[in-house]
Amino acid sequence: MGGESVMPRLALGLFLASMVVLPMTPAQGAELQIIAGGGAAAAYTEIAELFDRASGHKTVLRFGTAPQLVGMTTGSAFDAAIVPEDVIKDAAARAQFADQPSPIARVGIGVAVRPGSPKPDIGTPEKLKQTLLAAGSIASLPASAIGGQLAAIYEQLGIAEAMKAKTKAAASPPQIAEAVANGEAELAVFALSVLADPRLEIVGPFPREVQREVVYVAGISRNAKQPEAGKAFLDFVRSPAGTAVIKARGLQPG
Repeated sequence: MGGESVMPRLALGLFLASMVVLPMTPAQGAELQIIAGGGAAAAYTEIAELFDRASGHKTVLRFGTAPQLVGMTTGSAFDAAIVPEDVIKDAAARAQFADQPSPIARVGIGVAVRPGSPKPDIGTPEKLKQTLLAAGSIASLPASAIGGQLAAIYEQLGIAEAMKAKTKAAASPPQIAEAVANGEAELAVFALSVLADPRLEIVGPFPREVQREVVYVAGISRNAKQPEAGKAFLDFVRSPAGTAVIKARGLQPG
């Protein structure tokens, strides 16, 4: 017992917890189609693996940015979705849900650097502003819910035009870490859940005065083929097992 590592015991504990809280559904062994925000991909992938082990279902996850998810909700079949709140502001996307999607997780914005690099001071809005202006280049994903929040923060700080010139736009969240790891960008500025990557070292979150969060909401498709299994998955995300993963991956529940 003394040589047993913490992680296997933690995984076992989460699995046992999932067995306790997961409601049984008639459609055992269903293939479940879930669409979700790419900024939380690591968390929901891990949760889906635990859910599948506990339920016997097979969860198929498809990730996208907020603009992509609007198209995915209206142009493809899905059973349940966990998407940035911005997605359901689109009337056509909102119409694809059986009920009003409800908050399930949230995440703030932060800064990360390549491991071993000096950590800049971002402790106050003015220090953050100086750090961003001093950076040679910044990896981010403007075409996303987080990108929209960042644009508003840059306007608040009075550096919107300067940031447009410095930002290296990634095509997907994983490419943000890749750009900094490869030396293509000096800073990564994005959701803390994405910055929790082994190729990065998190400097910290944005100061409270300018911090903005993206709220993820969850709901069942009005045309779901597996509505009961979809509900079971969302219940599992909200369970102690799912909540533990959400927190470990840099998000907050609710």
